[in-house]
Amino acid sequence: MNNENISFPEGTAGHYLLQNEKLGRETVAATVDGKIFDLQCALPKEYKDIAPVSSNSEEAQTVIRHSTAHIMADAVQKLFPGTLVTIGPSIENGFYYDFDKQDGGFTEDDLAAIEKEIEKIIKEGRTFIRKEVTREEARKLFTDMGETYKLELLDAIAEDTPVSLYYHGDWVDLCAGPHLPDTKAIKAVKLLSSAGAYWRGDEKNKMLSRIYGTAFGDKKALKQYLNMLEEAKKRDHRKLGKELDLFSIDEQIGGGLVLWHPKGALVRTLIENHWREAHMKHGYDLVITPHIGRSKLWETSGHLENYKDDMYAPMEIEGNPYYIKPMNCPFHIAIYRNSLKSYRDLPVRWAELGTVYRYERSGQLHGLMRVRGFTQDDAHIFMRPDQLEDEIRTVVKFSLKLLNDYGFTDLDIMLATRPEAKSIGTKEVWDQAEAALKSGLQAEGVKYKIDEGGGAFYGPKIDVKIKDAIGRVWQCSTVQVDFNLPERFDLSYIGEDSKRHRPVMIHRALLGSIERFFGIMVEHYAGAFPMWLAPQQVAILTVSEKHAEFANEVKQALDKSGIRCNINNDNEKLGAKIRETRLNRIPATAVIGDKEVEDRGVSLKTRADGDIGFLKLDEFVAYIKEKSAPPQI
Repeated sequence: MNNENISFPEGTAGHYLLQNEKLGRETVAATVDGKIFDLQCALPKEYKDIAPVSSNSEEAQTVIRHSTAHIMADAVQKLFPGTLVTIGPSIENGFYYDFDKQDGGFTEDDLAAIEKEIEKIIKEGRTFIRKEVTREEARKLFTDMGETYKLELLDAIAEDTPVSLYYHGDWVDLCAGPHLPDTKAIKAVKLLSSAGAYWRGDEKNKMLSRIYGTAFGDKKALKQYLNMLEEAKKRDHRKLGKELDLFSIDEQIGGGLVLWHPKGALVRTLIENHWREAHMKHGYDLVITPHIGRSKLWETSGHLENYKDDMYAPMEIEGNPYYIKPMNCPFHIAIYRNSLKSYRDLPVRWAELGTVYRYERSGQLHGLMRVRGFTQDDAHIFMRPDQLEDEIRTVVKFSLKLLNDYGFTDLDIMLATRPEAKSIGTKEVWDQAEAALKSGLQAEGVKYKIDEGGGAFYGPKIDVKIKDAIGRVWQCSTVQVDFNLPERFDLSYIGEDSKRHRPVMIHRALLGSIERFFGIMVEHYAGAFPMWLAPQQVAILTVSEKHAEFANEVKQALDKSGIRCNINNDNEKLGAKIRETRLNRIPATAVIGDKEVEDRGVSLKTRADGDIGFLKLDEFVAYIKEKSAPPQI
């Protein structure tokens, strides 16, 4: 339903505006100019576009899951009287709710009982009712209920923001919405797990009990999701990292700090070498910068003002406070300032595999995906304003090529705009930066979506999300335009007019962090890396010990061609050796028996091509060399 600035009485609800549309039970909400409203919520006085949201649409999932979180909290308080509720948002692929339960957390049996109670509430078909109240009314309500956490949340609501409650039956929550028309719109629910979580994510606060769950508009979608979770468990990089001896995290050293074992370090080095070669061929120079910097640097950059909670405490050196770096950009800026630049020198592109440290709360640490020390595949480009669009196009093209090299071709691209809460610089500068990103994407013919308020504190950005082998989406590349830091650090170049001008800066990371990208790769390939990245590319298996001499000759030939291989000449049956090779995810198996020794070759089988059969030694080495070559840069 498209209109141009249609006006209607203030307080009109979504169902009224949609009454002339063909609405059925599957309509659960409405989008108004791209924003989701529930059908009873008062809409903006003017709008250009309004459309119904179906229960099986992507937009509906947030509404379904948020509503299910309310129902779950209702069920918990029915089954466990005295439990206090805190917050219950929808999240990617599900929802959670945090509870202050008197006798601790929730067991598996508790989750089963809660799920049963949820199904009962859903079948009752309770209507979700929105009610706007004064702060005094809300305060009295939650005081009488003894819901102390809700009182704290009420105090955090901005004075100019309406206070709204949502009821379904007798149960009520402080909530901005949106919600479903009624509980029967939820067709499939599953509670997944429980865990501890600090109130408001602060370790100084009380530990609460969190329940995670998911919900969908139909049972088929839930079944598909649960199957994906089962497959994800098999691919979990923490499990495979241990089985394949790739990495570990030792609590004696500290959570979120990774120890790379020889096999994992080898794969990481191959990724980094490919990254370095690709960057040098794409016009980047490599730089290396320190791990710490004086507080003055982080004050100028704005990190201490906007990012301090994610930084480690300072250390004092000779009376000066130093911070371990959470980002590399101020150091690259310092290199830029070291010498005067002419307009002819620009753009300059500097890249670094720079290790940074960020204070992640212990409850948020997750294998390689969320760590405290990680290596950013970072680069910064300093340019004239007239070069910005071309540089964005070049970076986007480079990013897509690099991700394709690792097997990621299914991508979602987002343009993240100015965050309302924290940002530096004027609106005009942000508008200029956002326009440049849009122009670069459009010129490259890339489809993208808008992520309102998702930008960094110093500038808007392009985010590239990759989809893995089982359909999960991961944030990967990011490209950020920055007019602010060049201003804050007083950067300049000499223009054609012999006057000083302000450069523009692009921050970009294409793989994200090496640690996280490695974890994604492990899960994407289920530990079975493509041949060019495999720690061991070929397993040479002898049928018996008498074939060892020729096996050594085969290994020497592979070694000379730079192929990573080992011989298994153990006194075991061939079938056992093949199973071990498969468990270690080695991509190629070369079997040597009497016939192979006599004909001077191997019987080859690879994960990618299956049973190749017999190949003469020279043919075998040439075949493996071709298949193990890294992607062309």
